[in-house]
Amino acid sequence: MNKKQELQKALTAAMKAKDEDTKRTLRLAKSTIKLAEVEEGDEIDDTRILSILQKEVKTREDSIEEAKQAGREDLVETAKREIQILNQFLPRQMTSDELCDLAKIVIEETGAESMKDMGKVMQNLMPKLEGRASGQDASKAVRELLQNT
Repeated sequence: MNKKQELQKALTAAMKAKDEDTKRTLRLAKSTIKLAEVEEGDEIDDTRILSILQKEVKTREDSIEEAKQAGREDLVETAKREIQILNQFLPRQMTSDELCDLAKIVIEETGAESMKDMGKVMQNLMPKLEGRASGQDASKAVRELLQNT
């Protein structure tokens, strides 16, 4: 079962259980996936779906910060619940140490020596992450490693 089918199955279960938070969150995720398919003109694969789900989590993390600044605890709680729901469909996220270790391996494999080689490193690193870390976190780790060499 691919990620899209998995999301649909969970949405159906949420609708039967009258779980409004899950239903709303999964519908938003599915609409974002559908929009990406329309933009690309074809069905997207699980890797792309994982990146979309990660982006949705990141959006909610950002909204938590904004809601805290505005003193809206209700919005903070809603965003946290949505993050928990979305994380059910993502693989276990890498720790920063695991990400740094993988980045070091890719840097050695590509022979990168400076920031000029960052694009080459990222191009080889991203497929190896398989949705276990965001591109932003990977970029940060690679940048730190290349600056320290």
